[in-house]
Amino acid sequence: MAARAYWQGQIKLALVSIPVEIYPATKSGAAISFHQIHEPSGKRIRYEKVAPGVGPVDRDEIMKGFEVSKGNYVLLDDEEIEAVKIESRKTLDLVQFVEADEIDVLYYEKPYFVVPADDLAEEAYVVLRDALRQTKKVGLGQLSVRGREQLVSIKPCGRGMVMEVLRYADEVHKAQSYFREIEDMKPDEDLLDLATTLIDKKTAPFKPAEFHNRYVEALERLIEKKRKARGGKRILEDVGEPDRPSGANVIDLMAALKKSVGEGGRSAAKAVSAKAAPAKKSPMRKPAASKTAPKRKSA
Repeated sequence: MAARAYWQGQIKLALVSIPVEIYPATKSGAAISFHQIHEPSGKRIRYEKVAPGVGPVDRDEIMKGFEVSKGNYVLLDDEEIEAVKIESRKTLDLVQFVEADEIDVLYYEKPYFVVPADDLAEEAYVVLRDALRQTKKVGLGQLSVRGREQLVSIKPCGRGMVMEVLRYADEVHKAQSYFREIEDMKPDEDLLDLATTLIDKKTAPFKPAEFHNRYVEALERLIEKKRKARGGKRILEDVGEPDRPSGANVIDLMAALKKSVGEGGRSAAKAVSAKAAPAKKSPMRKPAASKTAPKRKSA
């Protein structure tokens, strides 16, 4: 296998040890990075290590410091930090199993492929994989690697298994603190029917290759245009997005949902209208009979 293993060791389940190798399952996506340039000279801006009132300092005079109060630091050298690092271990003990859907999506951080280290390990590997699949459980353990101890989960993935690094509890914000102001209310049944019809209409298999980073692609096109223009500062015109409706023109939610469902499938909207209950009071605004379409901004 061409890729370099992130970790090599053994997954241990009671008295059973399975030699495995772990490889990154993802890679960095396309990204555009920039440097700061001194425009008159075209030279790249560099940064010096400086201390206020002292000026530039030598690299060997720099230590790491933890701020305990405003302007006061506890200083640590590299040897002291190195001494408290967790020793890397070659064993991942599966100490607990949980239901596959019990771990909130907020805790998942990064996936890795887990493969058997050799032919002799395959039988035990397959037994663990199929046992996890049959019980619909996920194995939990802590992996010590590169001085850090990571909480990880092991679960089946096709013919193999995936290890996912999980965040610790203190690394995840509590959702309640963000959602507590949302009113506890039931939505209007007609609106809910229209929304679920729209979701059903747009449901399709997930094909990640169909999605692209349009920002990066636009930057690449812009850079290529500027390169052909020899890096000049002139502004290059590009196709922009059409003007959006004025903020003063509010589109009614019911009308917007009906229009969305109707685009490509008016029969679905009719079906919803036919089974809808008689009009009833709703906390959400109903469409007015004389509502006109929103006007576009003038150029």
